[in-house]
Amino acid sequence: MVFKRLLGSLGVGGPTVDTVLDSGPVRPGGPLSGQVRLQGGKADFEIESISLDLVARVEDEHGDEEREGVVVFDHFTVGGGFRLGEGEQRSLPFTIQLPWETPVTELYGQPLGIVLGVRTGLEVASAKDKGDLDQLTVGPLPVQEAILEALGQLGFGFKSADLELGHIGGTGQRLPFYQEIELTPAPQYAHALNELEVTFLANPGGLDVVLEADKRGGFFSGGHDALTRFTVGHDGVEHRDWNEEVDAWIRQLVEQQPSRAAHGSHGFGEHHHDDHGHGHGERRSGPSTGAIVGGVAAGVAVGVVGGMVAAEVVDEIGDAFEDEED
Repeated sequence: MVFKRLLGSLGVGGPTVDTVLDSGPVRPGGPLSGQVRLQGGKADFEIESISLDLVARVEDEHGDEEREGVVVFDHFTVGGGFRLGEGEQRSLPFTIQLPWETPVTELYGQPLGIVLGVRTGLEVASAKDKGDLDQLTVGPLPVQEAILEALGQLGFGFKSADLELGHIGGTGQRLPFYQEIELTPAPQYAHALNELEVTFLANPGGLDVVLEADKRGGFFSGGHDALTRFTVGHDGVEHRDWNEEVDAWIRQLVEQQPSRAAHGSHGFGEHHHDDHGHGHGERRSGPSTGAIVGGVAAGVAVGVVGGMVAAEVVDEIGDAFEDEED
């Protein structure tokens, strides 16, 4: 759905902007195409700049306190430097490249509750306006889908998905947040795990898979978190036995001792989040994904994350997705 906004900073009679994204989900690291459509107002206007911002609703955790806000995680200038005549209609096609770490918002066509958007802005004769906002739908990369498929086949179930502000230490993470996929344990691991959290950090060469487990305590030991990381490539996905490989990852995580909980294998050093906890996530569960993911709520109230973004942007993305649901 398209959201049209009058350029309020220019008053009644100013131009309007209407961005239309090409249909269908896109993938992390892939192209996003569409058109920015301009409708001239009641006078000529100098269009100095047309920009696209990729925005995400992100959680910010500090101890027991949790806040939400909107983060701009990429910015593109796609046009400008021309005069838009009175009443003139103009369409500007664009193609931009999504960051490799762009979160996944749906699996098997089922929304996960992750909110991403493309915000169009205009700068007209030195007056700026936030313009238009459109929902962005992102599907998984083949290797992400294969790993999630394997987890579903092994019996893990989807619990929740969210985006957390912060960085995971020892990785090449580039965005200011990461996606968490929180899973209920498979029956064969229910005695050892309370839950499993999965984070994907993709790059042009492959994918870092960060696994964190909330492990149950035993008769002589308390529960603790265990953490590890594995790296896989984008090629040859269809030729690997992902069930066997992912199951081996989980067994290694389960066998990890408390003294190693702060460190993963394969040289995965200290795991930190700039004082932000590592906690929820998204999961696709094999053949039964539709039933598991179908209950995920897409609408969550948007709060304010201090210092991340102006309040008007938070209001904008919240209003836009409410409009889209209507």
